[in-house]
Amino acid sequence: METTTVSRDGTRIAYERSGRGPAVVLVSGAMSTGATMAPLAAELAERFDVTVYDRRGRGESAGTEPYGVEREVEDLAALIEAVGGEASLYGISSGGALVLRAAASGLPVRRVAVYEVPYAMDDAAVRAGAEYRERLSEALGQGRRGDAVELFLRLAGLGEDMIRGARESPMWAGMESVAPSLAHDAAVMGDNRVPRSSIASVGCPVLALAGGASDTWWHDAARAVAEAAPDGTYGTVEGQAHMVEPGMLAPVLTEFFGR
Repeated sequence: METTTVSRDGTRIAYERSGRGPAVVLVSGAMSTGATMAPLAAELAERFDVTVYDRRGRGESAGTEPYGVEREVEDLAALIEAVGGEASLYGISSGGALVLRAAASGLPVRRVAVYEVPYAMDDAAVRAGAEYRERLSEALGQGRRGDAVELFLRLAGLGEDMIRGARESPMWAGMESVAPSLAHDAAVMGDNRVPRSSIASVGCPVLALAGGASDTWWHDAARAVAEAAPDGTYGTVEGQAHMVEPGMLAPVLTEFFGR
C-alpha cells in the first residue's frame, strides 16, 4: 500500500489508487487484505478511479481496540473523503455486508454492488453461525490462531483433507497473522440474517450478485438483499462460484458503476 489516510478514531488506513474516472472503492472479505482485490482493481482501472485498502487490523493498516463495526464504517468515510468525497462501493462476502452497512449509514455513496454476502437463509444456518462465533471467540481469546483459521475454513465448506493441506502450506503463517480479524467479520455479519430494515434505508442503487455455479442459497441471499433495497437488482455472474474471477466480474461492475 502506498498511501494512508486517518480514520476518525486516529487509526491509520493504508490504501492504493489506480486508474481514472468515477471513484470506486473495493472492500475485501474475511482472511483478505487489499492485495486480494488488486486483480479486480486492474480490470476496472480503465474506466474508474479504483481504491483498494487494507481493512483495519490487516496488512499495512493499523488496528485500534476496542473494535467496532462503526469504526470500519468510519474507515470507509475517510477513504471516500480522500478520493473526492463520493464513491461507489463494491464488497465481496462479509465485505459486502460492511458495504451495505456503510451505505445505510448515510455515507456519500453513489452505487453499491455486493457479491455473495453469506447471509443465513434458514434457522439451521443461523444456529451454525452462532456456534461459529462462540467457538471463534474462545479460540482467539486463548491465542489459538490456527484453530480460529480452521473454524473459518470449515464454515466456508472446506473438507478436513483440504484444511490439513492448508496447514502444511507456506500460506498458513499469513493466514494465522490475520486470524484476529475474523472476529471483525463476524461482528459485521451480526446474527447472519439479512438486515432488511437496514438495507431498506440505503439511498442509492444496489446490485446484489451471485455466481452462476454457486449453490442456490447464495442466490436466495442475493435476491433477499435486492428485494430489501428500495432500488435493488439481483444478478448472476455466469459460470462463477464464490472465488469469482476478476475478468468475469469486471464487465458486470463496469456496466453497473458506469450508469
